[in-house]
Amino acid sequence: MSQESQDLVSIPVDGVELEGALKMPADADGLVVFAHGSGSSRKSPRNNFVADTVRSRGVGTLLFDLLTEREDRNRRNRFDVPLLTNRLVAVTEWARERVATADPTLGYFGSSTGAASALRAAARFGERISAVVSRGGRVDLAADALTSVRAPTLLIVGSEDRQVLSSNRTAADRLPGRAELHVVEGAGHLFEEPGELEAVATVAADWFAEWL
Repeated sequence: MSQESQDLVSIPVDGVELEGALKMPADADGLVVFAHGSGSSRKSPRNNFVADTVRSRGVGTLLFDLLTEREDRNRRNRFDVPLLTNRLVAVTEWARERVATADPTLGYFGSSTGAASALRAAARFGERISAVVSRGGRVDLAADALTSVRAPTLLIVGSEDRQVLSSNRTAADRLPGRAELHVVEGAGHLFEEPGELEAVATVAADWFAEWL
């Protein structure tokens, strides 16, 4: 297994400090920034499992808290997609300067409401974001930004997560660039049954390895 560096980071945004973990495999020239869903954090076991798989393909990862602990106590902040998008944009700019690789290729992995932030941020950055993966994404919360997303986008949804699956089918048709919908049969919103999260991690890592 190749060596990797790990930095526990504190990212200044909006007058607060957002805690994160930046891990870069040796010789990585791409970085995936993770945007977690409501009520979750950089310590999300699901996102960390996916991040481990992504790094095994030679791509770096940055998991961070979109909100401080104090901000997260206000439930409304968890669903304030414009606020979360602004945070993700600011952290992305920070990462572009922080990562040692010159002009690293960047991707987003968004879960649930975090996927809406990822798609909105990708729309702002245009071609500067090279790939997006959404897991159980609330893409309906980014509906007005979809036609501005230029990055190749993979939408992963469980077959039993029916309402989210329906909105993701609509989103896949509206995205102007390369877009694929991957349905994990039998899975619900959290991909909790054996093998389901492994399926998510594998297709996500494949997507980033191809586009980053």
